[in-house]
Amino acid sequence: MNNKSIIITFAFVIIFGGFFLFRKTSQETVQLQIQSNKTQTSTQETSNFTTLTSAQLATMLKQKDFFFVNVHTPFEGEIKNTDAFIPYDKIADNLDKLPKDKNAKIVLYCRSGRMSEVAAKELSSLGYTNVYNLIGGMINWEKNGYKINTK
Repeated sequence: MNNKSIIITFAFVIIFGGFFLFRKTSQETVQLQIQSNKTQTSTQETSNFTTLTSAQLATMLKQKDFFFVNVHTPFEGEIKNTDAFIPYDKIADNLDKLPKDKNAKIVLYCRSGRMSEVAAKELSSLGYTNVYNLIGGMINWEKNGYKINTK
């Protein structure tokens, strides 16, 4: 009888211990999922910009109705009709060089697209609602047969 009691007690401890362990793990999993969803939402909120291909930008430049910014640093050339040169990592410090209207269309580019993507995310997070980024930057622009001014 003594061995049976020990086995039953041991089984009881294992079952209930497993239940409480599983319950705690499930709660932690739910909390991690909630945190992950919040992170994804905040990332999406700060990445509200549109990407452009070189062909799309070339079409837009025919009837230019946007503020066009080269954010590459150091300067390695520019696409014709560029309105401003603002280093990508100084974009927030140079808002006075951008249109005052945060709904104005702003197109950003750099050499490869990486710096302009960073700047586009920054402008979006600052409330600019009509931001565009040239995918592949000047490298892709030239690869597709368009010219770069190297002044």
